[in-house]
Amino acid sequence: MDTTTTDRDIVKQVINRYAQFVPSHGQIRLDTIFDDEQGRYALMQVGWDRGHRVKGNLIYITVQDDKVWIEYDGMEQSITQDLLKGGIAPERIFLSFASESGSPISPKLEYVG
Repeated sequence: MDTTTTDRDIVKQVINRYAQFVPSHGQIRLDTIFDDEQGRYALMQVGWDRGHRVKGNLIYITVQDDKVWIEYDGMEQSITQDLLKGGIAPERIFLSFASESGSPISPKLEYVG
């Protein structure tokens, strides 16, 4: 199995774990969106909380050119550790939101478990 396929599988496993969480309040559902053809993976929240509509992205990751790009991470604790724990090498994880050109996470960063 090539690196891109493995990375995609790890990203989907991590997002699926987050999708099992139950929001602490409101009637909110968590939806996974996986597009293997284009390498796009997301976790969305949709529902109602205290009379207000809740909708939006919680996680958005793209996989392309042998890199995993964290486009958006709206989780309380960064998903980076979960991607590392799953087996994605730190030099292949980039934080798109950190700079215009994308910042790789530190190659010295290791899974802390």
